[in-house]
Amino acid sequence: MRWVRNQLDTYELPSWNPIPRRMSAVMDATHAGEGVFLVVRDPNTRENVWCRAFSNESTYAYQVAHQELLEQGFEIVGITGDGRIALPFLFPGTPIQMCHFHQKQIIVQCVTLNPKLDAGKEILALVNTLTHTDEETFTEAFTVWCKRWHDFLNERTINPETRRRQYTHRKLRRARSSLNTHLPMLFTYQKYPQLGIPNTTNSLDGSFAKVKTAMRVHSGLRRDRMVKLARSLLQK
Repeated sequence: MRWVRNQLDTYELPSWNPIPRRMSAVMDATHAGEGVFLVVRDPNTRENVWCRAFSNESTYAYQVAHQELLEQGFEIVGITGDGRIALPFLFPGTPIQMCHFHQKQIIVQCVTLNPKLDAGKEILALVNTLTHTDEETFTEAFTVWCKRWHDFLNERTINPETRRRQYTHRKLRRARSSLNTHLPMLFTYQKYPQLGIPNTTNSLDGSFAKVKTAMRVHSGLRRDRMVKLARSLLQK
């Protein structure tokens, strides 16, 4: 253990100066120790062009990444990310694509992979069509679902502990709200085919897998050593 720590302490990260370019960026974060690493990747060249450690995954972190890339000479023509990034006001004028995988995960968190309620079964089946449908078809099907289950989702019951009325199907309402919020950004990649915007952040999975494996092997690393180890794997 002491030898490994010494190797990390004496190791110097090589210079890392990705060539500025015009690109559609994939942005996502992975947990590393008590913080996260935010990474920006060029999915076309399969190259990570920016990464930094933050205490948490925040909109501020994404703004820092975007601004620094612009200052380095990068031209970001499109961005694919999760729900934290899929907010147009953060990057005005830049097409934003909500990752289909992250959207499905949000719905699964709400209804599970084996929903008991028919409304849950239907919305899960709907989100499973994301990768092979278009905006018009998906929007029409979602609108029909919302109308069909409108009264059901507005049902209220009395909480036995607080004695207050609350929505009975709060998780289903969250699923509906998530799709409502992200719907304008779920098919951006189809609107701008010339930009090569990916519909998921899956391009970063390989990089994140390496970091997570290293963190498990070297669990308990001091934060500065953990950051150096993660950067050595991500700056590739």
